[in-house]
Amino acid sequence: MSYKPKTNDLIILLEPEKNKKYIFNIETMPERFSTQHGYIEKDKILATPFGSPVKTHLGRKYLLLPATLYDFIMFKLNRLTQIVYPKDAAYIALRLDVKPGSVVIESGIGSGAMSAVFATIVGSSGKLISYEAEEKFIKNALKNLKKIGLDGNIEIKHRNIAEGFDEVETADAFFLDVKEPWLYLSNVVKTLKNGRMLAVLVPTTNQVSSTLKAMETLPLIDIEVSEIIKRDWKTNPERLRPKDVMSAHTAFLIFARKIATLEDTP
Repeated sequence: MSYKPKTNDLIILLEPEKNKKYIFNIETMPERFSTQHGYIEKDKILATPFGSPVKTHLGRKYLLLPATLYDFIMFKLNRLTQIVYPKDAAYIALRLDVKPGSVVIESGIGSGAMSAVFATIVGSSGKLISYEAEEKFIKNALKNLKKIGLDGNIEIKHRNIAEGFDEVETADAFFLDVKEPWLYLSNVVKTLKNGRMLAVLVPTTNQVSSTLKAMETLPLIDIEVSEIIKRDWKTNPERLRPKDVMSAHTAFLIFARKIATLEDTP
């Protein structure tokens, strides 16, 4: 059964000859989408089923596809900061046990890549609370989230987390992505429900060491340090081999689970 785009969908127009993707939200696009091969009317896009070609007024074919969250993060997100890449974001969400209805707290918001993942998963029945000290990051992240209709799924608190958090034992998960996470871990732990998980993302080994030392003083167990490396392969079945360039180190991921008291820590 074919289905057609809705006015608030994020879509891809793929130029098959060059394998070039144009990604945009139908709601914010002009009535005519202009290309070097002619224009396409918005009404024509809305009337075309996904997976089918749509023609410009000069007869050039573009393939209409639904854009995924991966497409948006990798190719459409406006970046003011380094982002959490999908290879890391998926594992973070799984390890934190984020699901529909969860209450998730994050700091900071960055460019909104991880926020988009959390907001998508928790849905309207859950809650994402983001602490961020830089107003320019907040504005940019909100613009990014608005492009995919997720700006209503997040509560942003414009605050330096050195001042602490409002929430006490209400968070199902906490994601900490700041330069010196060890300075704030004691306050992070206070926001979490007992038994729930926190994740810390840092790029360097010395940051990992400082974070682990701070965790030793807190009621935390199941501590894990991970690094996720992704290697893509060329898709020629006659010459199957890895690509020459790979996405290697992006960040170290540190996970831990809160328990009631430090005395119960193994």
